[in-house]
Amino acid sequence: MDKNLERLKSKYMDIEIPSDLDDVVNKALNSPRKKNRTPIKLLVGSGAAALLWVVLNTNPVLAKSLSDVPVIGNVINVMTFVEFKVDEEKHHANIKVPIISNLKDKDLEISLSEKYLKENKQLYQEFMQEVEPLKKQGDGHIGVESGYVVKTDNEKILSIGRYVVNTVGSSSTTFKYDTIDKKKQVILTLPILFKNQNYIETISENIKDQMKQQMKEDKTKVYWILDEGVENPIDPFEKITANHNFYINQDNKLVISFDKYEVAPGYMGVVEFIIPTELLSDDLLGSEYIK
Repeated sequence: MDKNLERLKSKYMDIEIPSDLDDVVNKALNSPRKKNRTPIKLLVGSGAAALLWVVLNTNPVLAKSLSDVPVIGNVINVMTFVEFKVDEEKHHANIKVPIISNLKDKDLEISLSEKYLKENKQLYQEFMQEVEPLKKQGDGHIGVESGYVVKTDNEKILSIGRYVVNTVGSSSTTFKYDTIDKKKQVILTLPILFKNQNYIETISENIKDQMKQQMKEDKTKVYWILDEGVENPIDPFEKITANHNFYINQDNKLVISFDKYEVAPGYMGVVEFIIPTELLSDDLLGSEYIK
């Protein structure tokens, strides 16, 4: 296995985990493996709770043939590193942690993978903390699901979206994105892409225009914005933040994303807005990424 994966496993062991998973993780990490053995999948746990440890050969061709893992640009791999599962009558969790391998910048590779592992581990721990009192009460349904999608995969850009769906009565959905310049091995941010913060106003006004146009054309769509001076009872959307959630799509367009309930009622789900590049041309530092 790649030395950086070994480092990441070591880091994983340093993070405190629930006591009932200690033995599971130790066995998964330290079990002997025969040379050229196919990926190991271990399903063990306490009761219905389970930890699935997936170890994939870092060879891109083999990884692709043995799983649903996409091979990014024939160089960078995105795969499931660890998966936490709980499958009980009233409590369900399916938390998948992505890992990136074969980046030339190994510090960036490890940093990203550690971040994904940490945030999903915290998600699992928070879920289990909520489950315990529900078990004692003998009531209450709760669920959480997390995973990832590769939004963009081309010679220049890798955009990864990580989602979390929480279910308690109704459900909420959040997305976080990382967009990486494959060649320069850097994570892109909005401040990196623009000359100054004028982009905040430009993008925000375009989003509000798109919202109004969508509501005009489709009466089923609703956004929480100020329209014609009438104040919405819900806090209206005014502007994006300097580091707002975004990715660059396959067409090299900037996409601004909002979580479920962030700017619209729940039935609208996660909403996205593609920003016309011609509106951004004066503010962009260049046309290397957004065209």
